Amino acid sequence: MGQIIDGKTIAREIRKEIRQRIQELGLTPTLAVVSVGRNDASEVYIRQKKKAADKVGILLKRYPYDSATTGKIIKKLTDLNNNPEVDGILVQLPLPRTIDSRIIMESISPEKDVDGFHPMNYGKLLIGEKGLAPCTPLGIMHMLEHEGIELQGKEVVVVNHSNVVGKPLTLMLLNRNATVSVCHVYTRDFRDHTTRADILITAAGVPGLIGPEMVKEGVVVVDVSMNRVEGRLCGDVKFDEVKEKASLITPVPGGVGPMTVAMLMENTLRAALMQQEKEG
Repeated sequence: MGQIIDGKTIAREIRKEIRQRIQELGLTPTLAVVSVGRNDASEVYIRQKKKAADKVGILLKRYPYDSATTGKIIKKLTDLNNNPEVDGILVQLPLPRTIDSRIIMESISPEKDVDGFHPMNYGKLLIGEKGLAPCTPLGIMHMLEHEGIELQGKEVVVVNHSNVVGKPLTLMLLNRNATVSVCHVYTRDFRDHTTRADILITAAGVPGLIGPEMVKEGVVVVDVSMNRVEGRLCGDVKFDEVKEKASLITPVPGGVGPMTVAMLMENTLRAALMQQEKEG
């Protein structure tokens, strides 16, 4: 039976380290969160971020808009980019369809882009240079490192090719010399890929996609998805069945989710230090 990777506990340890570093440095990093419209899921995520920020000593300032144009949000981002008292900037997704999300992400200063979505930060990730990287992939990498999982030479299968998870995660894994296969809705012979995996990371958003017949004995399984089925949260993995074959496995909830928020705090501190270097 697989050992459960406790994302809540790991995230708590990371937050404690961040708080200690902030206190030692005598900083109060400031994170600006811009949101548009009313989205229940987004409000939950923002409350989680505010709770984590309070715990580590980061000041989170909200800039909510009931409605806005792309131009109006860009103007606000320009003001925040130029404000030396703001260290990190996050635009809560999803945005209304009337707003161009790509242009919005590109309008955030790369040095304040705590979500790691700016093309310049993606470029740094591509060439293995340190920058601000997307939080969920960062959280996954921290989990694997925490559990002492060697990546070099391992067969890793990523079931997702989005800009938020799959693509940046693949780059991080390649930078650690893993052999990476990326699967998506158009992948043929999907099971042939998953059964080869030493490490399987899935973020497909399809409940029950991965059963025990899809994995080999001793696999490490990281389930990123948060699906709601009959009022309960679940991932892509049939947890109870797959954990019998896995050596390590993340639960949903309580796995990757807390790590994503912890990495946002880490990125905000890093952005504050970058801002301090720039000014000094």
